[in-house]
Parts: sequence; structure tokens; C-alpha cells
Amino acid sequence: MIDAPGIPLTLIAFVAVIGPLVFIHEMGHYLAGRWFGIKADAFSIGFGREVAGWTDRRGTRWKLGWLPLGGYVKFAGDMNPASQPSAEWLSLPPEERGRTFQAKPVWQRAIVVAAGPLVNFLAAILILAGFAYLYGVRTAPPVVGAVVQGSPAAAAGLAPGDRILSIDGRQMDDFGDLAQYAILRPGATVTAMVVRGDSEEAARPLTLTIGEMRQSDRFGNQFRIGRLGIASPPARYEPVSLLRAPVEGAAQVVAIVRSTIDTLGQIITGRRSVDELGGPLQIAKVSGEQMTLGWPAFVWLIAMVSINLGFINLLPVPMLDGGHLFFYAIEAVRRRPVGPAAQEWAFRGGLAALLALMILVTFNDLGKFGLWRGLAGLIG
Repeated sequence: MIDAPGIPLTLIAFVAVIGPLVFIHEMGHYLAGRWFGIKADAFSIGFGREVAGWTDRRGTRWKLGWLPLGGYVKFAGDMNPASQPSAEWLSLPPEERGRTFQAKPVWQRAIVVAAGPLVNFLAAILILAGFAYLYGVRTAPPVVGAVVQGSPAAAAGLAPGDRILSIDGRQMDDFGDLAQYAILRPGATVTAMVVRGDSEEAARPLTLTIGEMRQSDRFGNQFRIGRLGIASPPARYEPVSLLRAPVEGAAQVVAIVRSTIDTLGQIITGRRSVDELGGPLQIAKVSGEQMTLGWPAFVWLIAMVSINLGFINLLPVPMLDGGHLFFYAIEAVRRRPVGPAAQEWAFRGGLAALLALMILVTFNDLGKFGLWRGLAGLIG
């Protein structure tokens, strides 16, 4: 087992992961706003009191906040969290008001809001495309190479050479699809469509219960994963051309987003514990660990965090980009915005939900670091 990195390296790694991702996220908003002629009053990386900053010739204040857990772009006229027109906005001269966020049509506002998460996805695509180009992609057919004795696969009657076409209706194109599907569903009972060996018979349904196991990484972190008990057939690494690399990167991002949606659905429905959720402290810990493993592992982590940052921000929760997009969709259908009072209450509820989630994941993170176990030992 590898020793965990110290606090200084962990903090450096955390800032090296979060800082650039927050910057490109907010830059997406900023550049889209600039494209539509919206003036930006402030561009901040970090929250809280300004540590350093300058004002450019367009009047935008670029600054660093002391708390590096996010950032924001404050567009001209954007005077409240719901971006609702206010008396102050109405009092602006017509020319100045025309350069504000609220003055733009709903489709332009939607593009500005969506640009941040989309840039995060684009960054992840480029990183994963680079890995695909440099190292190629591992491919193996969705065929059973070997069956572990006493495993769920053996109990269900799977045999070497069986081809698994789909599980619960989801097509399996590669052995990696099988592994990922099982890993995310410990204890689940699934139905697989299987073609026996080299036979030409039609696929037949096979019901099996995915096993559950605890796995530890090189730093001693434990994970609960699903296990079928089958081995991959011989795999090969396929070279990827420069033109094909972005397609591979995009496909991997789509697969990761799908897995994220599956995991979120399991948490919502109670099939997976909320204890598995992690927050900034867990990201910091993993950042330090990945940095000690070398630049490929660290850059791969940046891609994963970028995907999650984009995905989370697109959730239809008020206070997030997805919440704004949800209200813009309603506005586009109704041809008028949602009332200020309704938006205010929605954003208050969204803020309360986000604060509650932040408390929960921080509680989980501290538990993973052994704080609660240590306190229980002291009290006991």
C-alpha cells in the first residue's frame, strides 16, 4: 500500500485540479456573453474577499477570491441570483441596458448559461482524445473468456465462449461495457441476452444476481463494487488516428455521463447509500493521491472532475446552470418569464438543497478520514 500524500501536496493538487476547471467553466460563460455583446462586470475564481485582481479596459474586474471552491461571472445588470429585471436595471439608460444580460432574448441567455458546462465537457473530450491518440484503446468482445468457480456467473450457467449481447436491454458492444455495468450494480438481479458459444441459435435470456465485493486501491480506499465472476477474452490495444481521437474522447464522455446518471438514480431510489457521496475534501484527497501516481493519472482525474462539474451544473436545480436553463425553457414555451416571486422561492429552495448537500458530503468526507471513528473512540 502506498502512503497517502501530505497536506501540502494535497492542497497543491486540489488547486491544480479545481482552479483550471473553474476557470474554463466561467470562461465559457464569459466568452458566450461577449459574443452576444453582454458586458461583464466581474470574473472571479474563488469566493469571498478578493485576494488579487485588476480591471481591464472593458471595465471587467478580474479577481481571485480566498476560497477556491468555485467562481462566477457577474454580467452587467445581473443584480440577483435569479437574473430578474429590477428597478435598478429599469433605471439604466437604454444603450447601457441593451448590453445587460436581462436585455437579451431567451435563446441567447440560454446559450450563455449552457456554455460553462459545455466547455467542461469539451475539455474532458480533448483530454480523453489525447489519451486515446497516445495509448490507443483497449478492445475485447463481450464474450466470456473464463468463469470463476462459485461466482454469480457460474451459478447462472454462463460458460466460456458465451457472447452477452445485452443486459436489461442495454446493448453490450465491448467487454468493458459488461464490466462497467456490473461494477455499478452490486447485488442487482439482471437479465442478460446470451448466445451460447459458437452456436447459431437465437439469443436466450439468462437471469443472474450480480455479486458484491469490497475492493481497495493502492492508498487503502475501499469501494463497494459489483462482480459477475467472468474474465475477459484476449484483448488488444487498437491505435487511434488523430481524426478519430475526438470521436473516441466524446464516446468515453458519454459513457461516463451515463454511468453517473445510473449512480445518481441508484442513490435517489435507495439502492446505493448516500454515504458513498463525496465532496471537496474527498476530491482534494484523491487529487493528492493521483498526483503521486504521475501525470497520466492526474490528468485523467482532471477529465473526470471536469465531466462531473459539467454534469452537476446541468442538473435542473435552482442556483445551478441547469436551474436557469429550466426556467428559460418554461419562458420559451409560455412566451413570458416565470414570475419573480416563484423564481425567488425556487432559488431559495435550491440554495437550501445545495447547502444541505454540502453539509452531507462534508460529513461523509470527514467520516472517510476517520474523524467520527476517532471521536467515538475518545468518547467511549
